[in-house]
Amino acid sequence: MRNKIVITDASCFITLDKIDGLQLLHALYSEVITTPEIAAEYGKRLPDWVHVLPVQNRELLYDYAETVDIGEASAMALAAEIKADLLILDDAQGRKFAHQLELNITGTVGVILEAKRTGVIPAVRTYLDRIRQTNFRLSEWLFVQIIKDAGE
Repeated sequence: MRNKIVITDASCFITLDKIDGLQLLHALYSEVITTPEIAAEYGKRLPDWVHVLPVQNRELLYDYAETVDIGEASAMALAAEIKADLLILDDAQGRKFAHQLELNITGTVGVILEAKRTGVIPAVRTYLDRIRQTNFRLSEWLFVQIIKDAGE
């Protein structure tokens, strides 16, 4: 995974920041990219290892924004434009649209699971317990599935 070009939406930054897990992105991926729209939505200074790139094809951005919010639209448009290896999205409607666009996606919880699988973290449970204390929607079913997938 280290050599993949990854684009992330604001929800991943926000959630990982709330649980002191932002460094997981840096540990997992060689290049983390976001858009100015997402950086503004995040509302805090991004780490130096996050590259902010604008979408060049504004028409594509505005087309996507008719279906999803501007942040997600910018992430998807940039992912299509630069042929990103992975797009990190949490919003259900955004994920559905990204699938239609045939973009390779994961979510914040998927990032945490990947961190466990690659040995970046020893366990997912601590991170998931912290997520449950935020406003991030994590169903009991998904919590149990991730714990099971992580072998915990």
